Amino acid sequence: MAKAKRQYVCQNCGSVSYRWQGQCGDCSEWNTLVEEAPQTSFSAKHDLSRGGRMIKLESLNQDSVMPERMLCGIAEFDRAMGGGFVAGSATLIGGDPGIGKSTLLMQAAGKLAMAGKNVVYISGEEAAAQVRLRAQRLGFSQAPVALASATSVRDILATLETQQADFVVIDSIQTMHSDVIDSAPGTVSQVRASAQELIRFAKETGTALVLVGHVTKDGTIAGPRVLEHMVDTVLAFEGERSHQYRILRAVKNRFGGTDEIGVFAMADDGLGEVANPSSLFLTDRNQDVPGSVVFPALEGTRPVLVEVQALTVRLASGATPRRAVVGWDNGRLAMVLAVLEARCGLQMNNAEVYLNIAGGYRLTDPAADLAVAAALVSAFTERPVPAETIAFGELSLSGEVRQVAHDGLRLREAAKLGFSKAWGPSGMKGVKGIGVNGFSRLGELVDLMLGRD
Repeated sequence: MAKAKRQYVCQNCGSVSYRWQGQCGDCSEWNTLVEEAPQTSFSAKHDLSRGGRMIKLESLNQDSVMPERMLCGIAEFDRAMGGGFVAGSATLIGGDPGIGKSTLLMQAAGKLAMAGKNVVYISGEEAAAQVRLRAQRLGFSQAPVALASATSVRDILATLETQQADFVVIDSIQTMHSDVIDSAPGTVSQVRASAQELIRFAKETGTALVLVGHVTKDGTIAGPRVLEHMVDTVLAFEGERSHQYRILRAVKNRFGGTDEIGVFAMADDGLGEVANPSSLFLTDRNQDVPGSVVFPALEGTRPVLVEVQALTVRLASGATPRRAVVGWDNGRLAMVLAVLEARCGLQMNNAEVYLNIAGGYRLTDPAADLAVAAALVSAFTERPVPAETIAFGELSLSGEVRQVAHDGLRLREAAKLGFSKAWGPSGMKGVKGIGVNGFSRLGELVDLMLGRD
């Protein structure tokens, strides 16, 4: 056996270095390298095939049984999970501190326990009395949830082996520690080893396991990246604490589709479901306002209508204009402004531009290009877009309005909410109750808004 080398592991990205340095060479974070127990290095002379046992190989054409789903009774949570929790699966949920992760999981645990499931809630951050107070506030004080405050993985597994649990919550994985690893809780090696033991137990016993994960200042789940590969489902709990809404987004799901979302609203008695998310992100549409355009965003299979707001301020010649964006990509705004100037003749280089997605919503859908362009033209020319109109379409650098996915779904949602007109790419099919105007190039939309022939 070769001599083990001393190693330093970055607590932000998990990269390994064999000497200490102030800055991680992979993620460029400072003071994140921590010395951890070295891994055992085996010599190449060892033949690992000797002494192993034969494993059974199967073919692809064998019949497979669909995994059983366990509905938690919270429709938005079940939607984000792809139809409920799967027995023997491991789910990782991350989010900013105070966003409501523990509240949501206590509600799910309480509903499952009331439905007759064996539920265990292990908290490594709070005492049992604190968790009990939260359950009382949420109205689940009588739910038969088995509760404990512990951080030792060995003790937790020994307890679970006698409980026959159907649903287990570990809050959080960064507080767990395994006594086979000689490092502090929360380090990369401890998080990896603790998660591996808990996931192995879930797979062997058919228990639905939920791990709560901390996030970094960039919003990504803290700890080694391999943690996200080990679990079956990764959920991101998003939202601003200053806003009432929360979005539970599926980033990875081995048993369902990704990009599904569940929408919640924070109230005094916990997180409530929002059946119509568009009502959160649309303001009063009774009057036409320059710079305001409604865009039908698509989150997985769910359309959500959001309001795109733009404001332009003309500056004196020679002043440096400012570009400020909230809820959208800054680089994509620069591209849309360049297309408007180069392809449509709008001189906006001497105007400050402010763009906001109402309600604190964050847009990543490329179909928002046309709505943003329409909002900018409306704000710059002081010509309001009709309040009953929606806009969507992707823009190319040549000024072409390109087709987007699921245009019929977007139109049906808009028609259901009372919108009667739609601006979009040419060739899109209309639906009952809403008239469509198709554009092949952005200049055609600008001519329509400016009243040009």
